[in-house]
Amino acid sequence: MRKSDYARRGFYDLWLPELSPSEKWVSWALSEPWTEARWRKYARNYHREMRDPRAQRLIDLLAALSKQANIAIGCYCEREERCHRSLLAELLADRRAKLA
Repeated sequence: MRKSDYARRGFYDLWLPELSPSEKWVSWALSEPWTEARWRKYARNYHREMRDPRAQRLIDLLAALSKQANIAIGCYCEREERCHRSLLAELLADRRAKLA
């Protein structure tokens, strides 16, 4: 199923690929089982990618919106603790987003 099909079916309201890891790092992440060292490398690279001004503006926007509305971060990874959504939640918390 394509991402646009998921949106039509109500699985999510908005897809923000600018806050997703690059295809390079997704492929790298899926290439081998996680170890602590691999996770740290992935996290460092995700944080580096999120320093892009476009990503920074979206993180600021979501942090501001979270004070007015409930937001949820979704992904298809099975384990949140080994998924970019946990890293994104940390970035949002650093911006004082209202997290549940």
